[in-house]
Amino acid sequence: METVQRDIAERLEAATTLLERTLSWLEERQGAGELARISATVEQSQREAELTEKLAAAEREVAELKASAAPTVLNPLRKTLPAATSEMLAKHGVGEGPVDVRTLDAALAGLSLEQRIAVKSQLLRAGAIA
Repeated sequence: METVQRDIAERLEAATTLLERTLSWLEERQGAGELARISATVEQSQREAELTEKLAAAEREVAELKASAAPTVLNPLRKTLPAATSEMLAKHGVGEGPVDVRTLDAALAGLSLEQRIAVKSQLLRAGAIA
């Protein structure tokens, strides 16, 4: 065990001596002006430039698609109501054209919450309520 410890201590001492010599050698060279700052410039390869351009084009296309696919409240896709909804509203005196919210709430009073939400969303899509 002592032999192993002695070997380790000797190796550490040798490494320390070597580091000290290297450090003093570097200090001498720096003092003599032989060492200067090293700077490097990484040039972008042609393949990287192509990929950067493709990425920018894809990002523009995604942004355009998102903008064109966004649903607008002013221009809903569906302009008609399902027949069952129209019949139910007609029974309660709610006809074609803009619907008064109070009249609509009174007409939907007998429905469950989910059904009321469904009818109101259909009317909103059809542009009957704002």
